[in-house]
Amino acid sequence: MIVVLRSDVTEEQIQHIIEKAEGLGLKAHISRGVERSIIGFIGPEDVLRVTPLEIFPGVETVLPVLAPYKLVSREFQKESSEIRIKDGITIGGRKIALIAGPCSIENRASLMKTAKEVKKAGASILRGGAFKPRTSPYDFQGLGEEGLKIMKDVGDETGLATITEVVDTRHVELMDRYVDIYQVGARNMQNFSLLREIGKTKKPVVLKRGMSATIKEWLMCGEYILSEGNPHVIFCERGIRTFETETRNTLDINAVPVVKEKSYLPIIVDPSHASGRWGLVSSISKAAIAAGADGLMIEVHHNPEEAKSDGAQSLLPEKFEQLVKELKLVAQAVGRKVA
Repeated sequence: MIVVLRSDVTEEQIQHIIEKAEGLGLKAHISRGVERSIIGFIGPEDVLRVTPLEIFPGVETVLPVLAPYKLVSREFQKESSEIRIKDGITIGGRKIALIAGPCSIENRASLMKTAKEVKKAGASILRGGAFKPRTSPYDFQGLGEEGLKIMKDVGDETGLATITEVVDTRHVELMDRYVDIYQVGARNMQNFSLLREIGKTKKPVVLKRGMSATIKEWLMCGEYILSEGNPHVIFCERGIRTFETETRNTLDINAVPVVKEKSYLPIIVDPSHASGRWGLVSSISKAAIAAGADGLMIEVHHNPEEAKSDGAQSLLPEKFEQLVKELKLVAQAVGRKVA
């Protein structure tokens, strides 16, 4: 249920409405807009149906939310959201954010070299995995907390924001000290315990789509995070599993405009995992921008042949630099610009 507040509503009236509703077992989520503020109430449907919220002072109208996902729905918030990562770095809005870096954090020297090169090319956010759960238990599993410390050090020195994947509820508090953005990988999209734990933080979250997940299921996972109080969710399309074997996954380019139609939250695309082949990353990236993506997450490594993971889909820094130049032209054609 959405309560649309009058333009002249007072803070005292807002708190009165929230207290009364919470007393009935409803959970309140406030969205403050330029012209109007609204309160979304989540709770038992029978309570929502019989509670006359219209009578409270400061209430203009009460509307039902028809979508099964309430808080991520564009019914809840009409204006597209712009997620602030840190000073001067955002995802959403007119600017297209570029996230780049290696699949895995291997050592400080290697990460620093790649970080400086991707920043020079135009990236504002550095990616890199510290915990790397792999299909085989014998593959490189990441440096753990040592990797997080390296990433923070490199991010601080270069001025880049940082993102890394969180794979365990026990790591949420640990990673909060080191990185700017949590990433929930495809395999953990429906790890509801992890989603709830991240939802208790206020840190931005990139939520990747599961390999076989529908868009509805994906949006419902975002709802888990928002329902715990964290509104800073960014969806990431990274390809889904189909019968096609020519690429690692099949990029669902439809997901970009569909998510933007159904939700006010930003959506980015990961062309590296979608294709699994560095030679396809450029074309897929341009298609994503043309479709309306708010950002790209691209794997870049200064020596892919020696990469400990995903070298086949990683761009060399000079290839990334060339791609950014081409992306600027595509962005300009659709009325946007690359950050």
